Amino acid sequence: MASRAIWKGQLRLSLVAIPVEIHSAVKTGARLSFRQIHGPSGKPVRYEKTVPGIGPVKADDILKGYELPDDQYLLLDPDEVDAIRLETKKTFELVQFVDACEISPLYYDKPYYIVPTDELAEDAYRVVRDALRKTSRVGLGQMTMRGKEYLCAVRACGDGLLMETLRYADEIRDADPLFRDIEDAKADAELLSVATQLIDRKTAPFKAETFKDHYDIALRDLIEAKRKNRKTPRTSVDDEARPKGGNVVDLMDALRQSLKSGGKTTGSKTASKPAAKSDAKPGRTRAPRKGSKAS
Repeated sequence: MASRAIWKGQLRLSLVAIPVEIHSAVKTGARLSFRQIHGPSGKPVRYEKTVPGIGPVKADDILKGYELPDDQYLLLDPDEVDAIRLETKKTFELVQFVDACEISPLYYDKPYYIVPTDELAEDAYRVVRDALRKTSRVGLGQMTMRGKEYLCAVRACGDGLLMETLRYADEIRDADPLFRDIEDAKADAELLSVATQLIDRKTAPFKAETFKDHYDIALRDLIEAKRKNRKTPRTSVDDEARPKGGNVVDLMDALRQSLKSGGKTTGSKTASKPAAKSDAKPGRTRAPRKGSKAS
């Protein structure tokens, strides 16, 4: 199954703008999933948005609630939230570069692949990729995707670019209260020596394919055994009610102009024609991140 882009826009480095697409680097269907079935009737369990004393409600009647003191909620229409205009909805600008080791693993969240939209954009794309590879740096910037503005890190990855969303500082829990009771004393020298030797003996290059999900394998074996057993209960599910759901010369000129301007963005030269502007209505977003609870 072909990968589907989840974001289209421009990756910008100062005055250079590259039309790109962003694809998830993770296969969501790689592991088994189950559907809840009502045992006595054999029918699927469905989830409805309901209100106490009213019952099921229409999606159009649902507002976003921002929690205030005294159990009150400030009500916002989803369209008001969608109307917030951010340049990062269509532009992902690399505004800072750091050594990869400067970013703690605590901040990394999800990986994505960045790919150029057409052949004309590939020249500028390769320049950014090779520059990141040569300097061993990671580019930082922000972009809006699925109703949220993300902090992102971009690095060279094989023949392309890998983007990883990062958690914001206020999303990281302080570890000091958890580690406070651990004595700040040196470990026993003899035990430390044995542990170090054990680590050295088991040190090897990382190969992800050598690690298997044993629970998933056992679960698949169980399902296969149950499938072959004719006595295993079965049911048919009625799904009728389910919702259906520029060129190298231009690039060199832009890079030189960027250096002359001190890296400040005053405009942009595209490496190719910009992505087509969609007339579709933006998707609905989640409530504000801090302290909010959407109904």
